[in-house]
Amino acid sequence: MRFIKKNAFMCIAFLCATITCIIVPPDKSYANYFDLKTLTCLFCILAVVCAFKDIHLFQIVAGKIVCMFKNTRSAILALVYITLIGSMLITNDMALITFLPLSYFVLTSTNNSKYMAFTFIMQDIAANLGGMIAPFGNPQNLYLYTYFNIPNNTFIRIMFLPFIISVFLITICCLFVKKEPLIINDSADNKLNKKRAFVYTLLLALSVAIVFRFIPYYYGLIIIVASLLLMDKKALLQVDYPLILTFCAFFVFSGNMARIPEVHNLLGKIVEKNTLLSGVLASQVISNVPSAILLSKFTDNYGELLVAVNIGGAGTLIASLASLITYREFIKIEPEKSRKFITEFSVLNFGFLFVLTVVMYFVI
Repeated sequence: MRFIKKNAFMCIAFLCATITCIIVPPDKSYANYFDLKTLTCLFCILAVVCAFKDIHLFQIVAGKIVCMFKNTRSAILALVYITLIGSMLITNDMALITFLPLSYFVLTSTNNSKYMAFTFIMQDIAANLGGMIAPFGNPQNLYLYTYFNIPNNTFIRIMFLPFIISVFLITICCLFVKKEPLIINDSADNKLNKKRAFVYTLLLALSVAIVFRFIPYYYGLIIIVASLLLMDKKALLQVDYPLILTFCAFFVFSGNMARIPEVHNLLGKIVEKNTLLSGVLASQVISNVPSAILLSKFTDNYGELLVAVNIGGAGTLIASLASLITYREFIKIEPEKSRKFITEFSVLNFGFLFVLTVVMYFVI
């Protein structure tokens, strides 16, 4: 029961996949469901990020940045921006896992726990919407970028406007925080292992090169796994394998759904009428990653689908796996405030979702 509760999203994904397997019995076509490049890229990035975490690089860098600011508003802005930038480099999920603990330390050590829920929610929004500008910023981006073979300049052009709007809205929201005196002591007690940091930076660059198709993914996989086996076996064990398995389950689910004639015809008609709204609404119900995988089988309009599943990450608590991570981390700290958190989360997220959907509906 504890395992199921901890990995609820993965268990739901496997349940959905299992149900569709009953309708569409396993056969040779199942082998074509899995996008090995997407899975490899995701694994490589997660593994290298875990290696960086083991040498405390993100905490050291983030801690030094935050220590530059002397009031609550600027500190919270710094924490949110760090998460936003981090989501572009290490995926939205890993950015939250890395930087939410930093926010907890900063706010509790300065007696500002009253801002905990707001800061966590804004970090969640920053991670979900900030990562949209990079092909590897969000898992759904990585999948669609690979699946549709989207050119790099086209990808950035599509995502630039919703990204800029999101950054602007995030900044405006954070400016409502009062300027109160804040004293932050440098939290970087750990010394950086420069040798390992250099090697891991090269491995991260290699992971990015795989994403951008500069080298075959299987070469990158061999090099990264071999390097980490020599330098940090622990990092390989810390990889978020439930996330990778969730992807595998949704590949099966979406592949089977596309082979059910009634579902294929229905979804095809719905997505054809309005890909943007279809993607946004689907994300609210089944989350943006499975929505991207499923709806990609029914449309060639990757531009609208890409925007839809990214802005669709805002909204409900299940619209993005990253949001579930944020909620899980918050209730560990203040379980008695879970209802208040969900209320504040819903108000802010649906506000972002409404503005972005309306603007992009008239622009696309």
